[in-house]
Amino acid sequence: MKKVLGVMGMVCPFPLVEAKEAIAELSSGDELVIEFDCTQATDTIPRWAAEEGHNVTNYEQVGDAAWTITVQKK
Repeated sequence: MKKVLGVMGMVCPFPLVEAKEAIAELSSGDELVIEFDCTQATDTIPRWAAEEGHNVTNYEQVGDAAWTITVQKK
């Protein structure tokens, strides 16, 4: 299953907070696609995923200050 979490316009740390809550509802192997525009989250989201043992399966810049990261739950 793939869930899209749109947190554009949210200031840090809210994109990370929302991502933690969203991934908690998913099953192992499911993917969470996080769409965000907070520069800090380009560091905090991948670091959190690595610390939790999740895989980052996609990470791309989609605009001047917009990114999408796909995290697969461990």
